[in-house]
Amino acid sequence: LSDPCKRGRLPSHWGHCHKRFAMTENAEPEINWDELRPQLIKMGLELGPLVIFFIANARADIFVATAWFMGAMVISLVLTWLILKRIAVMPLVTGAVVLVFGGLTLWLQDDTFIKIKPTITNSLFAAVLLGGLLFGQSLLKYVFGDVYKLRPEGWSKLTLNWGLFFVLLAVINEILWRNFPTDFWVAFKVWGVMPITVIFSISQMSLLNKYAPPSEPKHAPPIVVEN
Repeated sequence: LSDPCKRGRLPSHWGHCHKRFAMTENAEPEINWDELRPQLIKMGLELGPLVIFFIANARADIFVATAWFMGAMVISLVLTWLILKRIAVMPLVTGAVVLVFGGLTLWLQDDTFIKIKPTITNSLFAAVLLGGLLFGQSLLKYVFGDVYKLRPEGWSKLTLNWGLFFVLLAVINEILWRNFPTDFWVAFKVWGVMPITVIFSISQMSLLNKYAPPSEPKHAPPIVVEN
């Protein structure tokens, strides 16, 4: 039997039909899990080296942890390529900086290099994103543009937010490594920065949906793990 709401020929059903159509129009779009799944895999692969870094530091020292961290970063990048068939720019840059500053840490036996690595990477990302805005370019679009569809104003605001967030992470790292013991710095790097980043990423969901074209599904927030 055909739906009387679709036929529209039964006045007695009008109130029922009106409620159904109102519920359909006002329903929140569901999260696109096909879009979210790669984000979760990527987050897990980027979080793995940090956990190994934390465990190695707890069982040995910062220098042993740095060596394990470097090896884990290489494995993480390889697995990212094999599973996702691509490596995003930010993890690739972070991996390169880890290898350079980690190598200096082991060669010179000075943990200052691995400690300032987050400051360097976050400052670099912030400078690129905020510098691009000065020239009218939302460079974050070139990182996430194949995943998210936003209007130009949305890309500008998202780029500004992430640029300022990277500045905040750089400042936090400088305060911590200069004023707290190494074990505390390592613990916060693993168990503090990650939750802060996830919370910030989730807070951007309203912006993603506000500036998405009407036909786009509800977005999952981009999550960038700082290694």
